[in-house]
Amino acid sequence: MAKKVGMASDHAGFQMKEYLKSLLHDTGYEVVDFGAFSSESMDYPDTAHPLAEAVEKGEVDFGIGICGSGNGISMTLNKHQGIRAALCWTPELGALAKQHNNANILTLPARFITEEMARDIVKAYITAEFEGGRHQRRIEKIPV
Repeated sequence: MAKKVGMASDHAGFQMKEYLKSLLHDTGYEVVDFGAFSSESMDYPDTAHPLAEAVEKGEVDFGIGICGSGNGISMTLNKHQGIRAALCWTPELGALAKQHNNANILTLPARFITEEMARDIVKAYITAEFEGGRHQRRIEKIPV
């Protein structure tokens, strides 16, 4: 059974989302696309909230969010109590987001990384495993 990944972007992240969506599909992932569906200007919360809700409900296994800087979509996603969205711009950060923080949504800054770097970050994130232990204790303290 293929893992399901939810993807969301704004207009600035649209092209990178489409690139990554294709790569994920080609490697056996089922992709649920929450938008944006073009590079026409739109607001990232309109796609981020549905992605967060799908992750919280278990409708997708994890998510990837993309906007220009990665900050806006990360802030929006992290308003949801069940979400740990991590903004990553190197493969090492992508791996650590999963290993130490058990991030359930990876966020990317489309205007600051290449598609190839995004591919490498996603690969590092999806192949990493949560280490548990002291990291579990810490993430249990995140919700308010």
